[in-house]
Amino acid sequence: MPQIRPITDLRNTNEISELCHKSKEPIFITKNGYGDLVVMSMETYERQMALVEAYKKLAEAEAEIAKGAPLLEGEEVFRKLRAKHGK
Repeated sequence: MPQIRPITDLRNTNEISELCHKSKEPIFITKNGYGDLVVMSMETYERQMALVEAYKKLAEAEAEIAKGAPLLEGEEVFRKLRAKHGK
């Protein structure tokens, strides 16, 4: 469940930092009763950015498939990667 806190809570930065790390979720900050900011730990931010990048790559792959790009067999791809990288 999202954490929603008033902007005055930002005065206690240690508490907000601990809450960010403990919940591993963004904290929504309100100003005058309206959404204003989102605060999160660097770990949460990096996880969110990794998800965005994965979704972007999936969308690109789906677009290529829709355009008729040939599909490759998974085992063949892994075999080529192992040969290329020596594992």
